[in-house]
Amino acid sequence: MPFDILLVSIARTLVEVAGFALLGQGAVGLLAGKYREQNLFYRLLRTIASPAVRAVRFVTPRFILDAHVPMLTFFLLFWLWIALALAKRHLCGLHGLAC
Repeated sequence: MPFDILLVSIARTLVEVAGFALLGQGAVGLLAGKYREQNLFYRLLRTIASPAVRAVRFVTPRFILDAHVPMLTFFLLFWLWIALALAKRHLCGLHGLAC
């Protein structure tokens, strides 16, 4: 496997993990309600997704509420995942591979 396709695949996997962690965190948060901070699984998913959320918080303006940053992070991760899929498809086409 060419190195550029490997890098795109690794980046896409990291984006998937963060996105699924945010989805799971939202689902557990809905089910646990006000006791979500006491839920071990919720805290684990928050720890997994926190680097992506902190990165988005760093680049967003201050007028965006902190409560909205995880949702914004999920949507940015979703579009990044789509862009990486298109990049991988393009790179596979350049290398003549059927990925």
